[in-house]
Amino acid sequence: MDSFLYDITIVGGGIVGVATAYKIQQKYPNLKLLLIEKEEGLATHQTGNNSGVIHSGLYYKPGSLKAKLCSDGRKQLVAFAKKRNVAHDVCGKVVVATGKSELPYLDKIFNNGLQNQIEGIEKINAHQVNDIEPFVKSIGGIWVPCTGIIDFKGATQTLADLVIAKQPRSKIVLGEEVKAFEHQAETTSIITSKGTYTTKHLIFCGGLQSDRLAKKDGVKSKRRIVGFRGDYYNLTEEAKHKVKNLIYPVPNPAFPFLGVHFTRMVNGDVECGPNAVLTFKREGYGKTDFSLRDTMDALSYSGTWKLLFKHTNFAINEYRRAFSKALFLKTLQCLIPSLTAEDIIPGRAGVRAMLLKENGEMQEDFEIAYQGRSIHVLNAPSPAATACLAIGDEVSAMASQYFNLN
Repeated sequence: MDSFLYDITIVGGGIVGVATAYKIQQKYPNLKLLLIEKEEGLATHQTGNNSGVIHSGLYYKPGSLKAKLCSDGRKQLVAFAKKRNVAHDVCGKVVVATGKSELPYLDKIFNNGLQNQIEGIEKINAHQVNDIEPFVKSIGGIWVPCTGIIDFKGATQTLADLVIAKQPRSKIVLGEEVKAFEHQAETTSIITSKGTYTTKHLIFCGGLQSDRLAKKDGVKSKRRIVGFRGDYYNLTEEAKHKVKNLIYPVPNPAFPFLGVHFTRMVNGDVECGPNAVLTFKREGYGKTDFSLRDTMDALSYSGTWKLLFKHTNFAINEYRRAFSKALFLKTLQCLIPSLTAEDIIPGRAGVRAMLLKENGEMQEDFEIAYQGRSIHVLNAPSPAATACLAIGDEVSAMASQYFNLN
């Protein structure tokens, strides 16, 4: 048992949890923080398996927390990466329309970006698209110069190192899963798979496990996290020249995902994807990974079935594409017709946590809630990694208010 009394304990070692610890430690250098992560390393799940994109904030509803925190967080993240030598590149992206039916929604996205004050965005024609991405076939698009790429795992580790450098009595614990809590009059005991810790306050940044952690802490909510796996292909060395930076399609407004796109990574690789399939294991990255508990959680929830019934054709097509290289390639060829089966090889996968309502609708905006002695980041899907430092500011402000920090 760790007999030390911590001022605040953060549960979850993804980039949102670590950025939150960093922001609080910078603001309150004398506080003793504890961060607990169940895996043997930081940024193991959503942070370390996402597309590596620094999002602009183009798509998010004006006035929403997503729009506000993505824009603020992006600027903070780029400045942080420059100062701390985290691998990144503000390379820009194109969002391209391949058919006339997409033009009205392209206009809507552009106007949305203007309302969100995205710097430098402009409508461009097909020739201008080809000046940026020569192999793309389109009828026009949007140039988004402030979009970039970054090493999110590297950023997370750098933030973690700065927490300990600021306050050596703070602690980051890896390989311990939080099992339960025992609330006393003024403190809480945290029981993990390896020991017990005592803290005054708690902050939860559990990602794929956020609903379960909230339930353990007594938060009552009928909504549930449902995981969607996204598979990627990589371009071969011989095909990498066909993608310069980032290429996105116009997303289908009927579906809650951005569609399969091309991303140059900071290591020079080029990824194509992801698709979006309901996963039978929240932290499973293989196509046949299975967890009975996770499957029962998803399939016993009415919201899951309502979502699937609403998007039946989409769900079927995504599953087919997950197991068919030919179908995946066909989708990619909508943007780059010259791609062949020899140009793509299977890559990695990631899992996205989506907070699903009972009516089958996804909770679109970020959601952070306070209860008792705890703050819960209940919903932080993409662009949470981009927005991590701004989310950290938001949580830090809540902690100042509700935890009476000084």
